[in-house]
Amino acid sequence: MLYRFQQFWLAVSSRPKTDDLQQAAQILGARLYAVFCQMQPGEQAHSLQVMRRVQKQNQTDRGLLAAALLHDCGKSRRPLRLWERVWIVLVKTGLPTQAKAWGRQPYTRINDLPFWQQPLIVAEQHAAWGAEMAANAGAAELTVRLIGCHQDKRPSQLTPMEKKFLSVLQNADNES
Repeated sequence: MLYRFQQFWLAVSSRPKTDDLQQAAQILGARLYAVFCQMQPGEQAHSLQVMRRVQKQNQTDRGLLAAALLHDCGKSRRPLRLWERVWIVLVKTGLPTQAKAWGRQPYTRINDLPFWQQPLIVAEQHAAWGAEMAANAGAAELTVRLIGCHQDKRPSQLTPMEKKFLSVLQNADNES
């Protein structure tokens, strides 16, 4: 419960610092940084924190650092409001199987779906959306693959190096 409260507070109150934004721009390059800039300020701050945690593990691979910065960029396709973030946590906690099923609806007509279902679709599908956005902006294959499976507990078809990097990314994300 404390973890969720901290996560909630950071999402509402965090804003990225100028120095951190400059570092993100340097790592990502212009096209990927433009994707990063589409994210809400709280998500940018979270992603910067994830990147710093990855760096604290002596990880310097640019593809991994870019994935840390962009892992939640898919949420910018349908930005979440505060109450929707709370709703996602409540439904995933109380009805995890149903939350997953509701979240798998096609997103092409997301605004035609019930208001309560829309945030669950974002939660479920933002990784795939983010991978697509990163690929379209010219991200390296490693970055795209890590973004696309950053929520998977048992991803398939990853190389041993990709699995190692994914574990680092997931641990940093879970701690942030």
